[in-house]
Amino acid sequence: MATLADVARRAGVSPATASRIINGSPKPVTDALRERVLAAVEELQYVPNAHAQQLARNHRSAVGVIVHDVSDPYFAEITRGLQRVATEHGRLVIICNTYRDPDKELEYVELLRANQAAAIILAGSGYHDEQFTNTLDAKLRVYQSTGGHVAVIGRHEHSGHAVIPANEAGGHLVGAELYGLGHTRIGVVAGPRHLTTTTDRLAGLRRAAREHGHKLTPRQIVYADFDRSGGATATATLLDTHPGVTAIAALNDSMAIGALALLRSRGIDVPGQISVVGFDDMPIAQDVTPALTTIRLPLADMGARAMTLALQPPEPLNTPQIEHVAAELVRRESSGPPSDAR
Repeated sequence: MATLADVARRAGVSPATASRIINGSPKPVTDALRERVLAAVEELQYVPNAHAQQLARNHRSAVGVIVHDVSDPYFAEITRGLQRVATEHGRLVIICNTYRDPDKELEYVELLRANQAAAIILAGSGYHDEQFTNTLDAKLRVYQSTGGHVAVIGRHEHSGHAVIPANEAGGHLVGAELYGLGHTRIGVVAGPRHLTTTTDRLAGLRRAAREHGHKLTPRQIVYADFDRSGGATATATLLDTHPGVTAIAALNDSMAIGALALLRSRGIDVPGQISVVGFDDMPIAQDVTPALTTIRLPLADMGARAMTLALQPPEPLNTPQIEHVAAELVRRESSGPPSDAR
């Protein structure tokens, strides 16, 4: 690869002059010099060293986004919104997949801080782990003390701006819908129990159960990974231990799709025999058969809001901004009243 020194030699100027022209320095140079340098850049196909430019300009241009798994449709949609705003601001987005490994999350924060990222956005769920939470918060505070910005999506016990989806309210909408349809034997396909997202969505379901004179017992809840395979496995467990279940509340759409596949493999009609409700309203939710009743969160908009918060100038007194995002029920064909109520 051509270097700055190569460009300077080809143009017949000093490296300092070549650098000023390439980097857009306000220091004046003649048109003839500028043309010679730019011609040399074109001829040699010179690409500036972005890291060196960042150090020279003392300007942070990259934004680090830490997600659990960008191949998960939930995070893919959020990332789409993040990327849109970052592009509008001319920022480079660095995606870091933790695969729900807290240690990797800590490593990425350190790595992004070392590379002088302008902002760090945590897009995955928080953890029920006090030691991890304290360690992460300490690392983020050090990063913020050096001028970095932090924004989170979801419930985290960390400093910084936050976009909070209505997970508890969404769980309540799921429960109110199913109990309202007449279901009393409801099974829950839940995500990992150590994630705050799982806890919040379950809390809403439990609140709806109490309001309808029922109770969700631990035996009605099966915890699994937040993916299609986890949903299928948890649904099989529910059917084997609670053969009379008439509705399944899956705490994300990937798990709900796994539940639909498992029910189809066992010849169980949806919603004729068992209703299924998901959460998030991923794009594929309306394309599966039957189309999935679910809770809609504006995922791309959540990502856009988080990036906007992360890139804005610091607030007076460094006051974090908290934005709450509402959830809404989307009724489709996968849910209906229990067969004995028709």
